[in-house]
Amino acid sequence: MNKESKMNKRRNVLIMGAAGRDFYNFNVFFRKNPNYNVVCFTATQIPFVSGRRYPKELSGKLYHKGIPIFDEKDLPKLIKKYNIDVVVLAYSDLLHEDVMHKASLAISCGADFWLMGPKSTQLKSRKPVISVCATRTGAGKTTVTRKIAKIIRDLKKRVVIIRHPMPYGILKKQICQIFTKFEDLEKYKCTIEEKEEFEPYLREGFVVYAGIDYEKIIKMAEKEADVILFEGGNNDFSIIKSDLYVTVADSLRPGHEISSFPGEINTRIADIIIINKTNVASKKAVEKVEENIKKINKKALIIKASSIINIDKPELIRNKRVVVVEDGPTVTHGGLKHAAGYAAAKKYKAKIVKPVGVGSINKAIERYDLNIIPALGYNKKQIKELGRSINATIKKRKCDAVVLGTSSDISKYIKIKKPLVIVDYELNIKEKRKKVYLKKIIKERI
Repeated sequence: MNKESKMNKRRNVLIMGAAGRDFYNFNVFFRKNPNYNVVCFTATQIPFVSGRRYPKELSGKLYHKGIPIFDEKDLPKLIKKYNIDVVVLAYSDLLHEDVMHKASLAISCGADFWLMGPKSTQLKSRKPVISVCATRTGAGKTTVTRKIAKIIRDLKKRVVIIRHPMPYGILKKQICQIFTKFEDLEKYKCTIEEKEEFEPYLREGFVVYAGIDYEKIIKMAEKEADVILFEGGNNDFSIIKSDLYVTVADSLRPGHEISSFPGEINTRIADIIIINKTNVASKKAVEKVEENIKKINKKALIIKASSIINIDKPELIRNKRVVVVEDGPTVTHGGLKHAAGYAAAKKYKAKIVKPVGVGSINKAIERYDLNIIPALGYNKKQIKELGRSINATIKKRKCDAVVLGTSSDISKYIKIKKPLVIVDYELNIKEKRKKVYLKKIIKERI
């Protein structure tokens, strides 16, 4: 059989993604697999990804020209044009209904529809692994991960944090990223969304690994870690086989713990489920989340926690006119209208003004019907548009200050014409015995 005949027997695959899990699944399952031919990726959620290529340097010997990335809206045309046999859904933060609409579309166009699980995609580590995942984006994974990282450090163990893939920059330069200092954020030309994830750990002296090739990343992290602490992205499940699995549920979005993909997976497989934001959710909502968890996971330890907001200069916003800037993914595809910045402004009785958006920022405000500015910055142009949106709002709405609800200090690369008030939040576990119990469980597992 000649080489061309062998190629023709490979099943044509299209991977639906958002510049993260899609590339990861390709690397660990498809890249060296002679039974499949990944024709293309599609992209959504993250702007400026479609129209690019997954580079040949990362694609392997079967893909000498790399792999093109198209817009997800062209899915039916792509299935027909490239005779696609299998469509693989490989991104997160979707409701079940949305997943089945995508499945129905792919199947009606003649392709099979796949969801890939842990058995096909998870990697293993020689070191103990704790994973922190969530039911939805914005549930509070980072505050939980920071809490656990401190517990591990208190136990005199070296901890390295591995972050879920989110390579939004120049892909061939993001194979393995190691963040030990703030200068590394510029070294790897991180977007605002990446900086939001890494900066909180760098402030507290933790080392973070991320990138594209996680087989390589895990091997490198093992050299300096006693324990690997994995933080998931969006509401995706862990890419590493775990010794302790922690899921963060959001009490401001009751029901999503059993109606989101892959959030429900995280609810079902968790050893510990932390119901977060109980200090700002209604009692009825918290009870509903707990009830839903118990229906599908009877073994998990349920811990209730508060998300405590800290503001560095509250006197600047008390009874003042402010524009609020929030974490971008949380208020866009995460489905929340506002987050920590809005809550801080309300706490100090600030007047929250209507945003004046510019360019792509205005499109996001209109698309998601927001009364805040989403901190989107996936390239230089969008970062400029973010700065122009903030300053246009300040000028037109006569604002006294800017409330920053994202964990990235955007004043380092955007000149803002009014005082900036930084909002941070930390996890507070309600029952003291549960805090002790959490430390005891971690100690046993590592």
